[in-house]
Amino acid sequence: MEVGVRAALGLSLTGMSGLSLISPAWFQSLSSSYGIFTYCSWPPGDCWNQSCVTFGSLKDMPSLAWKVSAATLLGGWLLLSISALLLSAWALAPRRLFARTGFGPTPVVQAAAAVSMLVGLLVFPATLASPFAKEICEGSSMYHSGACRLSWGYATAILNMVLTSLLVIRWQVTTVQRAAVPFSSETQRAILVPE
Repeated sequence: MEVGVRAALGLSLTGMSGLSLISPAWFQSLSSSYGIFTYCSWPPGDCWNQSCVTFGSLKDMPSLAWKVSAATLLGGWLLLSISALLLSAWALAPRRLFARTGFGPTPVVQAAAAVSMLVGLLVFPATLASPFAKEICEGSSMYHSGACRLSWGYATAILNMVLTSLLVIRWQVTTVQRAAVPFSSETQRAILVPE
């Protein structure tokens, strides 16, 4: 059952991360917003009538920092997807096929996903120095948003990265807590015995 819960958490984190990656709401001004892969604009005062453009490839992205951020965030999302699929397969496979001791390579894959996502999230604000971002966010520079403000897409991506890293930490705590600790009847103290 524990594997099933972890698989469900992994799948939900993968879905939320995917939504935040395709969201155009990472930095937002009064008449436009942009994210990793999408840019949207609208007439002033009418934010319901948006026209959006998607960057088709890395060549279309305005700066090197943008490309690095997109590649590392997408790589982190792919690693998170792989770990969720591994956990799902592990949870759904019949027990007679293999013994379920531990969780295989999924903690390592999740740790790599968290690190990759962290790098992408730390690099992304450097895109504010690009000419594209300076046009949208008047007065922006590297790590200074100018007329733009952070929006929900970036905050969701940060939350997903934190939750992914907490899943990795939880794996190690679970493994340590399962160790048996025998007690001596004479001293009533814990005696640590290597297995």
